[in-house]
Amino acid sequence: VQLQAFGGGLVQAGGSLRLSCAASGRTFSSSGMGWFRQAPGKEREFVASIGRRGGSTYYENSVKGRFTISRDNAKNTVYLQMNSLKPEDTAVYYCAAGPVVAGIWSTYDMNYWGKGTLVTVSS
Repeated sequence: VQLQAFGGGLVQAGGSLRLSCAASGRTFSSSGMGWFRQAPGKEREFVASIGRRGGSTYYENSVKGRFTISRDNAKNTVYLQMNSLKPEDTAVYYCAAGPVVAGIWSTYDMNYWGKGTLVTVSS
């Protein structure tokens, strides 16, 4: 699976962005998908995951209620809708393919990674 994330940019605090991740390859619909992020000087951390059929989702506590992960298997695309953005959400966001069942994933759980897209939230 090859992944390409896009949709990042500069937004003011309280604003919204929608990230997309387009996948190529046959295994997209058989893979769970996740979003991770890495802020400057910090380790890459889990943000959200979704099962291969989209029926289950998990979120890191700080984004619950603000971010929504979804997928469209017909388009081989996974999305991350980010609302009520905060300066602490500033990071490079990565999409990744991993376990079939959604969960709170570690970077070690993931099989494929896309290049990141930078999200900057100004105060």
